[in-house]
Amino acid sequence: MTARATSGQASVELVALLPLLFVIALAVFSVIAAHSADEQAGAAAEAAGLAMLQGGDPHDAALTALPEAARRRAAVTLSGRRIHVHVLPRLPLPLPGLPDLLAGNADADAGPATP
Repeated sequence: MTARATSGQASVELVALLPLLFVIALAVFSVIAAHSADEQAGAAAEAAGLAMLQGGDPHDAALTALPEAARRRAAVTLSGRRIHVHVLPRLPLPLPGLPDLLAGNADADAGPATP
């Protein structure tokens, strides 16, 4: 086998591996985005719980604690003194159901209701 044939084979192998590398990069990015959404949900739930304890508006506190880009992808639910924050990650591919599967969820409980 000549050096020229070996060089051509290496180029073909590299081109064949590019789609696999692309899929791996997308998977890594999706995991990082999911972790970020989880961290953002936790910070927002903590801010909402603190606001509730201090007599503030927990819904506004949760949204303010989130980065502006994440506010559109977040849902804050209040039930008594319990707060639930749901943040969808920003993913590179619009695969149905994947954002909900990788979404960040966090709960905060501001304790028993005061009389």
